[in-house]
Amino acid sequence: MIGLLVLLALGVYLLVSFFVVRAAIRFARDRGKSRWLWGGLASFAMYNLVFWDWIPTIAAHRYYCAKDAGLWVYKSVDQWKAENPRVLGTLVQFEGAPSKSQVISKKESDTTTYFLNPRFNWVTKNEKFNSLLNLYSTEWLVIDNKTNEILARYKNYSTAQMHGG
Repeated sequence: MIGLLVLLALGVYLLVSFFVVRAAIRFARDRGKSRWLWGGLASFAMYNLVFWDWIPTIAAHRYYCAKDAGLWVYKSVDQWKAENPRVLGTLVQFEGAPSKSQVISKKESDTTTYFLNPRFNWVTKNEKFNSLLNLYSTEWLVIDNKTNEILARYKNYSTAQMHGG
């Protein structure tokens, strides 16, 4: 039922847009102005009533993804095992891991720490960093508890349409 209402609203919007563009073309014709220019400006104005943020949001999303997103492995499993002999065999998964052991929430961001075992934590950080365009950043860290060293990092960006949050 809601989908039907959305389709009805879209149909009304398109009908109103058609008549606004048509009126702009008539206005231009009656005054000897460029019909293409006035019709194009009216179309652009009607488009931007609903989709004003789409192009800047996509451009900003692509910029931040190209500039700062990715996966970094600072220390491979083999390197970590070589530096910590005999430790791997002693690690036991916490019961029910990964479980939310600590949640720190703020209005625009939240950080959650999952204690995987006595040696490793998985930290997730979600932040809404651009309110105007609804851009979010997501960061995952794998941290060695003993050394506080970041072993791996994943960072990604999303928009409100793709975020799910």
